[in-house]
Amino acid sequence: MNAPALRAVIADDQALVRTGFGMILAADGIEVTAEAADGAEAVDAVRRTRPDVVLMDIRMPRMDGIEATRRILGGGPDRSEGTRVIILTTYDLDHYVYAALTAGASGFLLKDVTPEHLVAAVRLVRSGDALLAPTITRRLIERFAHRQESPQAGLHRDLSGLTPRELEVLRLLATGLSNAELADRLFLSPTTVKTHVGRILSKLDLRDRVQAVVLAYESGLVSPQGPPDVD
Repeated sequence: MNAPALRAVIADDQALVRTGFGMILAADGIEVTAEAADGAEAVDAVRRTRPDVVLMDIRMPRMDGIEATRRILGGGPDRSEGTRVIILTTYDLDHYVYAALTAGASGFLLKDVTPEHLVAAVRLVRSGDALLAPTITRRLIERFAHRQESPQAGLHRDLSGLTPRELEVLRLLATGLSNAELADRLFLSPTTVKTHVGRILSKLDLRDRVQAVVLAYESGLVSPQGPPDVD
């Protein structure tokens, strides 16, 4: 039995961007259920069509992409269970990255992403994983240690429930490594790594890997000085 088609909503205030992304997704068999020119339209489109993934611009009129993401992924009446959000923007700026991730976005990509990478990102996020563009991951690593005075820094969770191996996996995950890279680094099978990551997310009540990255830096588990050494 074939898996159901992947469904997406595209939210961007530029019609040409929506058309271009729509053509790329459609060519790979991904159904675009709706388009939106602003955040309010995006929230409405998600409520009506219940897509798997939303490609969300940040700067839009009426309601920006950050607020729309909060409404779609939050606990209010606009929440869409099971929908994931990928933020797409031309602005590689720290406060946008931080706001998008704390709003619950599962990915953050720049608009110059290649068609192949865009499609791969949508499919990855739909599968329950999360992604960050490498340049943005590096900026997160550079900046998160300086967020300790912010209100978000109070959202630390107790990490004592994690095993030593799970803490090790979380530290490396926070540097932006994929499951395959984690497996190579730790000399484990990809299946074992996936199990460790799943347990970490479950124990810490996290949505996905992006939230794990946020937590790792805000809790002080890792610092921006560089990736941790692994014995």
